Amino acid sequence: MDARLLTPYFLDRPREGLRTLATPEWTVLDPALPNRGTVLERMAAIHRTIAEQVAHALREGRRPFHIAGDCCTAIGVMAGLRRAGVEPLLVWFDAHGDFNTWATTPSGFLGGMPLAMLVGRGEQTLLQAVDLSPFPEDRVVLSDARDLDPGEKEAVAGSQVHHVPRVADLPQVVRECGGHRPLYVHFDVDVLDPAQVPAVNYPAPGGPQRETMAQVFQELAGRHRIAAVSLSAWDPDLPGAQESQALCLELATLLLKAPHG
Repeated sequence: MDARLLTPYFLDRPREGLRTLATPEWTVLDPALPNRGTVLERMAAIHRTIAEQVAHALREGRRPFHIAGDCCTAIGVMAGLRRAGVEPLLVWFDAHGDFNTWATTPSGFLGGMPLAMLVGRGEQTLLQAVDLSPFPEDRVVLSDARDLDPGEKEAVAGSQVHHVPRVADLPQVVRECGGHRPLYVHFDVDVLDPAQVPAVNYPAPGGPQRETMAQVFQELAGRHRIAAVSLSAWDPDLPGAQESQALCLELATLLLKAPHG
């Protein structure tokens, strides 16, 4: 059984359009945020709630399926997994690397940093807020990350992260580098070709087609236990939102057919 968790935020800002998903089967995570806190302090309150709810679901024998507006919330999901004693292989689908730090980012955008944060690089406020130790780089598989900033590209290349530029090659890499572990799959929908998922904030030309992603998800679900799935969502306020939502939920459902544990 899956625990469907919805965090209707983009970083520390409410994303009200995501609340349309909140049918009775979904639990909406909507903690009180400090009025005068920094962005990171406000995000920390969100992440603590995510970690608590993910750990609670796992202890009840349910698999978390979490949707939010940004990839940073994967930190809260990972904290919940590890609190419940799950040590997964992290499979991260994204058009971007999310591997910037304050030293490499050209924009200062926190949403471009969460994978680096998770492995202990750069900003660590959110990990500290949820009592999460850095995740081992060699247990991360990143695909396709076709849009990397220069310093970020160098950091990925110099890391132990398994970077798989072609999404179709990912299942083989997962089997080779730790497929005996349960998987935590994080799916940023902008990994797909923006012609198919137009309602994203940071579109990057190219990317896998629906059929390729479906095949990869089906292969992961057929071969591995999947402990958790998180989805960094489409922007519900952009043109093509309904089309994007339908496709991305359809694809995520393929992952949820896998056994969990």
